[in-house]
Amino acid sequence: MTESARTPRVNIWWMAFGYFACYWPYSALVKSLSKGLLPGMDGGVAGLTLQPLQVASSLTAMFIFISAMGWWKYPAKRRVAGGLRLPVPTRWTALSGICTATVIVTTNLAYTFSGVSIVFVMLLMRGGVLILGPIVDAITGRKVRWFSAAGMVLSLAALIVAFAEKGGYAISVLCAIDIAAYLTAYFIRFQFMSRIAKSPDTATNIRYFVEEQMVATPFLMVVLSLLALIGRGELMYLIREGFHNLPSGIAGWVILAGIFSQGTGIFGTLIYLDKRENTYCIPVNRSSSILAGVLASFTLALLFGQPSPSAYKLTGAGLIIVAILVLSLPPLFARKRRTATGA
Repeated sequence: MTESARTPRVNIWWMAFGYFACYWPYSALVKSLSKGLLPGMDGGVAGLTLQPLQVASSLTAMFIFISAMGWWKYPAKRRVAGGLRLPVPTRWTALSGICTATVIVTTNLAYTFSGVSIVFVMLLMRGGVLILGPIVDAITGRKVRWFSAAGMVLSLAALIVAFAEKGGYAISVLCAIDIAAYLTAYFIRFQFMSRIAKSPDTATNIRYFVEEQMVATPFLMVVLSLLALIGRGELMYLIREGFHNLPSGIAGWVILAGIFSQGTGIFGTLIYLDKRENTYCIPVNRSSSILAGVLASFTLALLFGQPSPSAYKLTGAGLIIVAILVLSLPPLFARKRRTATGA
């Protein structure tokens, strides 16, 4: 029996549920920490100050997950001193991992900017990635089916509705730079995925996943450490504060946020690595996170008296639900027809 035959296939909608289940508490926790809403907090904590412990906990969660799944057998191996063979990434999965590190830190920071709601930032970032889907498919020669295109358009409509809200698009320059870096990293990452993964062979996709994850959070941890060591300027100072002067009483919350952050990275990446076109996989991923963001906003409203999502944002969430139906039902009906005809 081949490695592919022994590797169970991953259902994209179970991965979407996992992504949703992690993104809801993750986004609520990060926003609560940045605004000082949690019990025992005297004030908000800068997003960069949260990064060292949050990334360290994500790194630990990544190692535990891959070990528990038994996936260290999939990456390429290199023999080192003493005949020991260690897993190593390829050049391209390493570059993809660096892009993933950029996505992680820009996502973590996105929910810490004052005056910008969770749902709006999510619609802005997710809408940008939705636009990338058909572009990458066209570049890499993947066929886009009608329901994939329809799901993408409905998801993009949710973004337009959010922009229709008066004052809903007031963001700072730093927030705009953060979002631009996020989208650029995703564009490059999708190129690598589409060319060397997104395969019918599940083992190939898991190999890509593990090699990319081996680089992403370790690389980010090294960068944060170096910037803290330099410690020049306000931004580097905030990172240094996260290493040795994190406010007492919040470490547990930050660790929890890091674990959920890694959960979104695990489930989100496995969605993207599905063999279907990006125009299909990206709306599945983005829809899950937008719904999670709406639920996170309601959670903060119920627990801490924060503003509830507006009618515009709820309308956008409704469009996302329709997009999910458009994406999920046609393949389901087609599968049932094939089963009925014995094809």
